[in-house]
Amino acid sequence: MMKKMLSLLVCALFCLSGCAGKNGPAPASSQPDAGSENPSSEAGQSAEAQEDGLLHVGIIQLTDHPSLNTIREAFVAEITALMGSQVAIESDDAQNDMSNINSICQKYIGDQKDLIVAIATPTAQAAAAATSEIPVVYSAVSDPAAAKLTGLPNVTGTSDAIPVESIFQLAAGLTPEAKTFGLIYNTSEVNSVSVIEGAKSYMQQNGLSFVEATITNSSELQQSASSLVGKVDAIFTPIDNTVATAMPVLAGVANMNKIPVYVGADSMVADGGLATVGIDYSLLGTRTAQMAADILGGKRPSEIPYEILSDYSTILNPKTAKELELEIPEEILEAAVQVGG
Repeated sequence: MMKKMLSLLVCALFCLSGCAGKNGPAPASSQPDAGSENPSSEAGQSAEAQEDGLLHVGIIQLTDHPSLNTIREAFVAEITALMGSQVAIESDDAQNDMSNINSICQKYIGDQKDLIVAIATPTAQAAAAATSEIPVVYSAVSDPAAAKLTGLPNVTGTSDAIPVESIFQLAAGLTPEAKTFGLIYNTSEVNSVSVIEGAKSYMQQNGLSFVEATITNSSELQQSASSLVGKVDAIFTPIDNTVATAMPVLAGVANMNKIPVYVGADSMVADGGLATVGIDYSLLGTRTAQMAADILGGKRPSEIPYEILSDYSTILNPKTAKELELEIPEEILEAAVQVGG
Protein backbone atom coordinates (compact mmCIF):
# COMPACT_ATOMS: atom_id res chain seq x y z
CA MET A 1 0.00 0.00 0.00
CA MET A 2 2.83 2.39 0.95
CA LYS A 3 4.61 1.69 -2.36
CA LYS A 4 1.39 2.43 -4.26
CA MET A 5 0.93 5.80 -2.52
CA LEU A 6 4.52 6.80 -3.24
CA SER A 7 4.06 5.83 -6.88
CA LEU A 8 0.92 8.00 -7.18
CA LEU A 9 2.70 10.95 -5.54
CA VAL A 10 5.64 10.80 -7.96
CA CYS A 11 3.26 10.67 -10.90
CA ALA A 12 1.37 13.70 -9.62
CA LEU A 13 4.55 15.72 -9.18
CA PHE A 14 5.75 14.73 -12.63
CA CYS A 15 2.43 15.78 -14.17
CA LEU A 16 2.47 19.16 -12.42
CA SER A 17 6.01 19.80 -13.61
CA GLY A 18 5.21 18.86 -17.18
CA CYS A 19 2.00 20.88 -17.25
CA ALA A 20 3.76 23.98 -15.94
CA GLY A 21 6.42 23.66 -18.60
CA LYS A 22 3.85 23.13 -21.31
CA ASN A 23 1.00 25.43 -20.42
CA GLY A 24 2.11 27.55 -17.43
CA PRO A 25 3.95 30.86 -17.38
CA ALA A 26 7.37 30.80 -19.01
CA PRO A 27 10.32 31.25 -16.65
CA ALA A 28 12.09 34.65 -16.64
CA SER A 29 14.78 34.77 -19.31
CA SER A 30 18.25 36.17 -18.68
CA GLN A 31 18.33 37.37 -22.30
CA PRO A 32 16.29 40.37 -23.50
CA ASP A 33 13.81 39.99 -26.33
CA ALA A 34 15.24 40.80 -29.73
CA GLY A 35 13.09 43.92 -29.94
CA SER A 36 13.56 45.14 -26.36
CA GLU A 37 15.48 48.32 -25.54
CA ASN A 38 18.65 48.13 -23.51
CA PRO A 39 17.92 50.27 -20.41
CA SER A 40 21.59 51.21 -20.04
CA SER A 41 21.96 52.53 -23.59
CA GLU A 42 22.82 56.22 -24.03
CA ALA A 43 19.50 57.17 -25.55
CA GLY A 44 17.34 54.74 -23.56
CA GLN A 45 14.88 55.94 -20.95
CA SER A 46 15.65 55.24 -17.32
CA ALA A 47 13.41 53.17 -15.07
CA GLU A 48 12.37 56.44 -13.42
CA ALA A 49 11.40 57.97 -16.75
CA GLN A 50 9.50 54.85 -17.80
CA GLU A 51 7.37 55.07 -14.67
CA ASP A 52 6.26 58.69 -15.07
CA GLY A 53 6.68 59.08 -18.83
CA LEU A 54 9.21 61.89 -18.45
CA LEU A 55 12.82 62.34 -19.45
CA HIS A 56 14.90 63.24 -16.40
CA VAL A 57 17.76 65.73 -16.63
CA GLY A 58 20.16 66.53 -13.80
CA ILE A 59 22.15 69.78 -13.84
CA ILE A 60 25.35 70.01 -11.78
CA GLN A 61 26.58 73.59 -11.40
CA LEU A 62 30.02 74.15 -9.92
CA THR A 63 29.07 77.19 -7.87
CA ASP A 64 26.66 80.11 -7.62
CA HIS A 65 28.15 82.65 -10.01
CA PRO A 66 26.57 85.02 -12.57
CA SER A 67 28.13 83.43 -15.69
CA LEU A 68 27.26 79.89 -14.60
CA ASN A 69 23.79 80.99 -13.48
CA THR A 70 23.22 82.53 -16.90
CA ILE A 71 24.13 79.24 -18.59
CA ARG A 72 21.77 77.27 -16.34
CA GLU A 73 18.87 79.69 -16.81
CA ALA A 74 19.32 79.79 -20.59
CA PHE A 75 19.58 75.99 -20.71
CA VAL A 76 16.36 75.51 -18.74
CA ALA A 77 14.50 78.06 -20.87
CA GLU A 78 15.62 76.49 -24.15
CA ILE A 79 15.13 72.82 -23.20
CA THR A 80 11.64 73.72 -21.92
CA ALA A 81 10.87 75.54 -25.16
CA LEU A 82 12.07 72.57 -27.21
CA MET A 83 10.63 69.68 -25.19
CA GLY A 84 8.04 71.21 -22.89
CA SER A 85 6.49 68.95 -20.29
CA GLN A 86 8.40 65.89 -21.56
CA VAL A 87 11.37 66.89 -19.40
CA ALA A 88 11.78 66.94 -15.63
CA ILE A 89 14.80 68.98 -14.49
CA GLU A 90 16.71 68.73 -11.22
CA SER A 91 19.45 71.27 -10.54
CA ASP A 92 22.15 71.18 -7.86
CA ASP A 93 24.83 73.69 -6.83
CA ALA A 94 28.04 71.95 -5.73
CA GLN A 95 29.26 75.08 -3.88
CA ASN A 96 32.72 74.71 -5.43
CA ASP A 97 33.30 71.56 -3.38
CA MET A 98 34.66 68.43 -5.08
CA SER A 99 33.05 66.07 -2.58
CA ASN A 100 29.68 67.70 -3.31
CA ILE A 101 30.23 67.26 -7.05
CA ASN A 102 30.94 63.55 -6.63
CA SER A 103 27.92 63.08 -4.34
CA ILE A 104 25.62 64.78 -6.84
CA CYS A 105 26.99 62.63 -9.68
CA GLN A 106 26.33 59.46 -7.68
CA LYS A 107 22.83 60.64 -6.83
CA TYR A 108 22.03 61.26 -10.50
CA ILE A 109 23.43 57.86 -11.46
CA GLY A 110 21.39 56.18 -8.72
CA ASP A 111 18.28 58.01 -9.95
CA GLN A 112 19.06 56.77 -13.48
CA LYS A 113 18.85 60.20 -15.05
CA ASP A 114 18.47 60.23 -18.80
CA LEU A 115 21.05 62.97 -19.17
CA ILE A 116 23.48 64.92 -16.98
CA VAL A 117 24.39 68.54 -17.70
CA ALA A 118 27.71 69.62 -16.14
CA ILE A 119 28.43 73.34 -15.95
CA ALA A 120 32.17 74.21 -15.66
CA THR A 121 35.26 72.05 -16.11
CA PRO A 122 35.52 70.34 -12.68
CA THR A 123 31.89 69.18 -12.80
CA ALA A 124 32.28 67.96 -16.38
CA GLN A 125 35.38 65.95 -15.48
CA ALA A 126 33.65 64.40 -12.46
CA ALA A 127 30.48 63.48 -14.38
CA ALA A 128 32.46 61.96 -17.26
CA ALA A 129 34.52 59.90 -14.80
CA ALA A 130 31.43 58.75 -12.90
CA THR A 131 29.46 57.24 -15.79
CA SER A 132 30.14 55.80 -19.21
CA GLU A 133 26.47 55.09 -19.94
CA ILE A 134 24.42 58.18 -19.05
CA PRO A 135 24.96 60.96 -21.61
CA VAL A 136 26.89 63.94 -20.23
CA VAL A 137 26.58 67.35 -21.89
CA TYR A 138 28.96 69.94 -20.50
CA SER A 139 29.06 73.72 -20.77
CA ALA A 140 31.68 76.38 -19.97
CA VAL A 141 34.68 74.07 -20.45
CA SER A 142 37.48 76.27 -21.77
CA ASP A 143 39.69 73.46 -23.09
CA PRO A 144 37.87 70.12 -23.52
CA ALA A 145 41.01 68.39 -24.84
CA ALA A 146 43.16 69.44 -21.87
CA ALA A 147 40.33 68.39 -19.55
CA LYS A 148 40.33 64.93 -21.23
CA LEU A 149 36.70 65.26 -22.27
CA THR A 150 37.20 64.46 -25.95
CA GLY A 151 36.84 61.01 -27.51
CA LEU A 152 34.38 59.77 -24.86
CA PRO A 153 31.32 58.13 -26.44
CA ASN A 154 28.82 59.50 -23.92
CA VAL A 155 30.23 63.03 -23.58
CA THR A 156 29.89 66.25 -25.62
CA GLY A 157 29.17 69.89 -24.95
CA THR A 158 30.05 73.53 -25.47
CA SER A 159 33.26 75.42 -24.80
CA ASP A 160 33.73 79.02 -23.67
CA ALA A 161 37.31 79.14 -24.93
CA ILE A 162 38.46 82.74 -24.99
CA PRO A 163 40.49 84.40 -27.75
CA VAL A 164 43.56 85.29 -25.67
CA GLU A 165 45.21 87.18 -28.55
CA SER A 166 42.13 89.37 -28.93
CA ILE A 167 42.16 90.26 -25.22
CA PHE A 168 45.79 91.36 -25.34
CA GLN A 169 45.13 93.31 -28.54
CA LEU A 170 42.27 95.05 -26.72
CA ALA A 171 44.64 95.77 -23.83
CA ALA A 172 47.08 97.34 -26.29
CA GLY A 173 44.31 99.65 -27.47
CA LEU A 174 43.10 100.60 -23.98
CA THR A 175 46.40 100.68 -22.05
CA PRO A 176 49.26 100.73 -24.59
CA GLU A 177 51.77 101.58 -21.85
CA ALA A 178 51.15 98.21 -20.14
CA LYS A 179 54.20 96.05 -20.86
CA THR A 180 54.28 93.76 -17.79
CA PHE A 181 51.22 91.69 -16.88
CA GLY A 182 50.43 89.91 -13.64
CA LEU A 183 48.89 86.46 -14.20
CA ILE A 184 46.50 85.31 -11.47
CA TYR A 185 44.97 81.85 -11.66
CA ASN A 186 44.33 78.60 -9.79
CA THR A 187 46.97 76.03 -10.76
CA SER A 188 44.54 73.15 -10.13
CA GLU A 189 42.05 74.31 -12.80
CA VAL A 190 43.17 72.77 -16.07
CA ASN A 191 41.15 75.26 -18.10
CA SER A 192 43.02 78.15 -16.45
CA VAL A 193 46.44 76.56 -16.93
CA SER A 194 45.71 76.00 -20.63
CA VAL A 195 44.65 79.63 -21.19
CA ILE A 196 47.61 80.98 -19.21
CA GLU A 197 50.01 78.95 -21.35
CA GLY A 198 48.47 80.56 -24.42
CA ALA A 199 48.81 84.01 -22.82
CA LYS A 200 52.48 83.41 -22.00
CA SER A 201 53.17 82.31 -25.55
CA TYR A 202 51.49 85.42 -26.96
CA MET A 203 53.39 87.75 -24.62
CA GLN A 204 56.74 86.14 -25.38
CA GLN A 205 56.13 86.60 -29.10
CA ASN A 206 55.06 90.23 -28.69
CA GLY A 207 57.66 91.69 -26.37
CA LEU A 208 55.57 91.62 -23.20
CA SER A 209 56.68 90.27 -19.83
CA PHE A 210 54.72 88.68 -17.00
CA VAL A 211 54.77 87.91 -13.29
CA GLU A 212 52.73 84.97 -11.96
CA ALA A 213 50.72 85.02 -8.73
CA THR A 214 49.00 81.66 -8.43
CA ILE A 215 46.36 80.65 -5.89
CA THR A 216 44.79 77.42 -4.65
CA ASN A 217 41.60 78.91 -3.16
CA SER A 218 39.74 82.22 -3.17
CA SER A 219 40.96 83.21 0.30
CA GLU A 220 44.46 83.68 -1.17
CA LEU A 221 43.30 86.11 -3.85
CA GLN A 222 43.77 89.37 -1.93
CA GLN A 223 47.32 88.49 -0.91
CA SER A 224 48.22 87.39 -4.45
CA ALA A 225 46.78 90.57 -5.96
CA SER A 226 48.61 92.71 -3.41
CA SER A 227 51.89 90.94 -4.21
CA LEU A 228 51.68 92.28 -7.77
CA VAL A 229 51.34 95.94 -6.81
CA GLY A 230 54.40 97.85 -7.95
CA LYS A 231 55.56 94.97 -10.15
CA VAL A 232 53.05 95.00 -13.02
CA ASP A 233 51.29 97.47 -15.31
CA ALA A 234 48.16 95.33 -15.75
CA ILE A 235 46.68 92.00 -14.65
CA PHE A 236 45.22 89.18 -16.70
CA THR A 237 43.09 86.37 -15.27
CA PRO A 238 41.33 83.74 -17.42
CA ILE A 239 37.91 82.17 -16.91
CA ASP A 240 39.06 80.82 -13.56
CA ASN A 241 36.23 79.66 -11.29
CA THR A 242 38.21 80.30 -8.12
CA VAL A 243 39.07 83.87 -9.13
CA ALA A 244 35.58 84.53 -10.49
CA THR A 245 33.89 83.71 -7.18
CA ALA A 246 35.98 86.44 -5.49
CA MET A 247 36.43 88.83 -8.40
CA PRO A 248 35.38 91.93 -6.38
CA VAL A 249 38.37 91.27 -4.09
CA LEU A 250 40.81 91.31 -7.00
CA ALA A 251 39.12 94.36 -8.53
CA GLY A 252 39.24 96.19 -5.21
CA VAL A 253 43.02 95.79 -4.84
CA ALA A 254 43.76 96.48 -8.51
CA ASN A 255 41.49 99.49 -8.98
CA MET A 256 42.75 101.12 -5.78
CA ASN A 257 46.28 100.87 -7.16
CA LYS A 258 45.28 101.96 -10.68
CA ILE A 259 46.06 98.56 -12.22
CA PRO A 260 43.69 97.54 -15.06
CA VAL A 261 42.45 93.96 -14.89
CA TYR A 262 41.69 92.09 -18.12
CA VAL A 263 39.56 88.99 -17.60
CA GLY A 264 38.05 86.02 -19.39
CA ALA A 265 34.30 86.42 -18.78
CA ASP A 266 31.67 89.13 -18.99
CA SER A 267 30.58 88.58 -15.38
CA MET A 268 34.15 89.25 -14.23
CA VAL A 269 34.01 92.60 -16.03
CA ALA A 270 30.69 93.34 -14.31
CA ASP A 271 32.35 92.48 -10.98
CA GLY A 272 35.00 95.18 -11.39
CA GLY A 273 37.38 94.03 -14.13
CA LEU A 274 38.15 96.52 -16.88
CA ALA A 275 37.46 94.59 -20.07
CA THR A 276 37.47 91.36 -22.05
CA VAL A 277 36.70 89.91 -25.43
CA GLY A 278 34.27 87.10 -24.71
CA ILE A 279 31.04 85.33 -25.44
CA ASP A 280 27.42 85.75 -24.40
CA TYR A 281 26.85 83.02 -21.80
CA SER A 282 23.13 82.90 -22.52
CA LEU A 283 24.01 81.72 -26.04
CA LEU A 284 26.25 79.06 -24.51
CA GLY A 285 23.37 77.76 -22.37
CA THR A 286 20.98 77.82 -25.31
CA ARG A 287 23.30 75.81 -27.55
CA THR A 288 23.96 73.32 -24.74
CA ALA A 289 20.20 72.78 -24.43
CA GLN A 290 19.87 72.17 -28.18
CA MET A 291 22.52 69.46 -27.95
CA ALA A 292 20.75 67.92 -24.97
CA ALA A 293 17.43 67.91 -26.81
CA ASP A 294 19.02 66.09 -29.77
CA ILE A 295 20.40 63.43 -27.42
CA LEU A 296 17.12 63.01 -25.56
CA GLY A 297 15.50 62.67 -28.98
CA GLY A 298 17.70 59.71 -29.86
CA LYS A 299 21.10 60.96 -31.05
CA ARG A 300 24.24 59.65 -29.42
CA PRO A 301 26.65 62.16 -27.87
CA SER A 302 29.39 60.71 -30.09
CA GLU A 303 27.40 61.93 -33.11
CA ILE A 304 27.51 65.54 -31.87
CA PRO A 305 31.00 67.16 -31.86
CA TYR A 306 31.71 69.60 -29.06
CA GLU A 307 31.47 73.26 -30.08
CA ILE A 308 33.48 76.38 -29.36
CA LEU A 309 31.29 79.46 -29.66
CA SER A 310 32.92 82.17 -31.76
CA ASP A 311 30.42 85.04 -31.55
CA TYR A 312 32.66 87.37 -29.53
CA SER A 313 32.03 90.87 -28.20
CA THR A 314 34.19 93.49 -26.52
CA ILE A 315 32.88 93.90 -22.97
CA LEU A 316 33.83 96.98 -20.96
CA ASN A 317 33.15 98.34 -17.47
CA PRO A 318 32.96 102.18 -17.78
CA LYS A 319 32.80 102.60 -13.99
CA THR A 320 36.12 100.77 -13.62
CA ALA A 321 37.61 102.83 -16.45
CA LYS A 322 36.63 105.98 -14.55
CA GLU A 323 38.20 104.66 -11.32
CA LEU A 324 41.40 103.96 -13.24
CA GLU A 325 41.22 107.44 -14.82
CA LEU A 326 41.39 105.89 -18.28
CA GLU A 327 40.24 107.65 -21.43
CA ILE A 328 38.57 104.99 -23.59
CA PRO A 329 39.01 105.51 -27.35
CA GLU A 330 35.68 106.41 -28.90
CA GLU A 331 35.77 103.60 -31.48
CA ILE A 332 36.23 100.97 -28.74
CA LEU A 333 33.57 102.54 -26.52
CA GLU A 334 30.98 102.63 -29.29
CA ALA A 335 31.54 98.97 -30.24
CA ALA A 336 31.67 97.61 -26.68
CA VAL A 337 28.98 96.00 -24.57
CA GLN A 338 29.02 98.08 -21.39
CA VAL A 339 28.40 96.37 -18.05
CA GLY A 340 28.76 97.22 -14.37
CA GLY A 341 28.45 100.94 -14.93
